[in-house]
Amino acid sequence: MNNLASPEQITATWILIIVYMAVILFFVIRGAIKIKSISDYAVGSISFSPLAVGLALAASMTSAATFIINPGFIALYGLGGVLSFGIVMPLAIFVSLILFTKGFRKYGSNVKALTMAQWMGKMYNSEKYALFFAFLSLLLITFIVLICVGLTQVISNSLNADPTIVLASIIIFIFGYMMFGGANSMVYTNAIQATIMLIVAIILLGSGFEHFENGVGAFQEKLSTIGPFFGEWSNPDSFLFRDFFEIIFCQIVIGIAIVCQPHVITKSLLLKNEKDVNRYLILGIVVLAIFFQVVIVGLYARLHFPDLEIGGESIPMDGIMSAYVVSKFPVYVGVIVVLGLISAGLSTLEGLIQSLSSTLTTDLINPLFENQLYNDTNREKKEIMVNKIVIVFLALISFGLSYQQLVAPNLSVGIFAQNGVYAYFSAAFVPVLFGMFVKNVKLNTVFISSLIAIIIHFSVYYGRFLPYMKETVNNPAIASTAALIISVSVGLIIHFVTNKEESMSSVSVQKELENV
Repeated sequence: MNNLASPEQITATWILIIVYMAVILFFVIRGAIKIKSISDYAVGSISFSPLAVGLALAASMTSAATFIINPGFIALYGLGGVLSFGIVMPLAIFVSLILFTKGFRKYGSNVKALTMAQWMGKMYNSEKYALFFAFLSLLLITFIVLICVGLTQVISNSLNADPTIVLASIIIFIFGYMMFGGANSMVYTNAIQATIMLIVAIILLGSGFEHFENGVGAFQEKLSTIGPFFGEWSNPDSFLFRDFFEIIFCQIVIGIAIVCQPHVITKSLLLKNEKDVNRYLILGIVVLAIFFQVVIVGLYARLHFPDLEIGGESIPMDGIMSAYVVSKFPVYVGVIVVLGLISAGLSTLEGLIQSLSSTLTTDLINPLFENQLYNDTNREKKEIMVNKIVIVFLALISFGLSYQQLVAPNLSVGIFAQNGVYAYFSAAFVPVLFGMFVKNVKLNTVFISSLIAIIIHFSVYYGRFLPYMKETVNNPAIASTAALIISVSVGLIIHFVTNKEESMSSVSVQKELENV
């Protein structure tokens, strides 16, 4: 893509990035001093205010996907994407957050769970089930890749720099400081990032106000000039927003299940007092509601680049948002917006690295190699060292996959990330749901449900079984919806059949005893 940034923009961006790095390192060093064990790294050793954790929740849920990648989908396919990503999914997420957070936190605090996999293992009294979810958590690397690619697009366009060098620098810096800070520093950096993102969200949403001078109807007419379905609430020519089943039904299902990700649902474990949960949820949801609307900026970007070209060269989908920011705003507003986009990526990336490394260390490596790695002396220090090695491993894998997505994406890194992340929370949904709302659930019930969810998701996606899955680029939400519906149905059937058989068996035994 052509170099868009002026020399003034490049200088201002460099100054901003250096200052930003210094602020982050300050909080990392401050947090690292208080880390004495892997528990401190995972859930923190200090008390956090519900406001700070609420902002951290909003920042970590609305990542580079919301601020950088998803607006690109809207720029390609129009108003249907706004209905899907900006209205339906957020509403489902808010309901799910309220329903799941209190139950998860209550049980997680009681059993001292540090990770999602640990929560699963303790809820169903099975170390093997915890190990199973620790393996599944590797699917979340796809989300790390999305964020790394999004950040690379923004920073490389803002500095007119080589994307590969930018990618390597991002990974070295972020994974490097996350080896030390953990939850102690992450909550504060996330709160700062969320504040910056809030300011930038307002700037971005205001950047297209001129399109509304003659009313909403006139704006929709402008959108209609882009293409036959661009200004409509569904787009049969798209891969993601073809009809209301895809836009509304699937997004409701996905929105309800999406909170079952470690870096989201485990945020509530950072709260030390039960009374703080309501304030945490209220603030988190209000800020999230604003963040999710940033996808509308994809419409502004398409009106700014009607042909999605600069100087005759096509803009890649993942680079549309960064191209819009660099070309739309004056230098000093532009660098603030760039800072917000960087914050959007960093906030979730930090949470993913922290939760994924903690899971791999405590729930995968420790159970498998405990005798070889640890003895009675200095276990806590050795666990922290193992966690750092895990982060190095994640960095190397993330670089390789991110480079591949930079040079040869299948339309967008967003599809790659959705496929992995949706598969993970499809498997996690039944055990979380049943653990909180269904009594006397057996391990076999949730294990079979999780296994079926994984098999169905990848079979539908790669086997192209459903009519929706016949395109060159397919929608992972369809595969995940099928996986979720089937796994919940199977789970309920197994649960009630098993309980009924046990009930009948106990009645039979009771009658025999009475006859004796």
